[in-house]
Amino acid sequence: VIGVVIGKTDVRGFPDRKNIGSERYTFGFTIRDSPTYFINVNSWGREEYIKSLSESFRVGDCVTIENPLVQTKEAEREEKFNPVTPSCYKLLISENHSVVKTCSAYEMDTKLLSLLHLPVKDPQDYYSLGDIVANGESLNGRILNVLAAVMSVS
Repeated sequence: VIGVVIGKTDVRGFPDRKNIGSERYTFGFTIRDSPTYFINVNSWGREEYIKSLSESFRVGDCVTIENPLVQTKEAEREEKFNPVTPSCYKLLISENHSVVKTCSAYEMDTKLLSLLHLPVKDPQDYYSLGDIVANGESLNGRILNVLAAVMSVS
């Protein structure tokens, strides 16, 4: 699978239920290879492997993922902590079986780079900040998708 990284989580550690007293580490990212398709990728493993893998690329990089495990995602549970994707699958990367490589600038397709700036939600499924201000009372308690742009940081 080749795609541009459009989102990434921080590395986290959890107690390992199989090996009491040790920890397993994880992080996730989302890759996109077309305007319509993107998928979540999770990686679990030893601290050294996960930290090294996480530091090997960033949002905006093009990556090649070799030999991931394809799993059916549990929509309710998965999408609480990850971006909602159009696929009913997710990719799992393991230290023993999978490889993630960053594409060089020469290998990167400019079409992939343009995907970095496309919204991941349906354009009809957003509220503007003006809509929220104008209709605040009627939207109380609802979960909303907001589309906004940062004009400046200071």
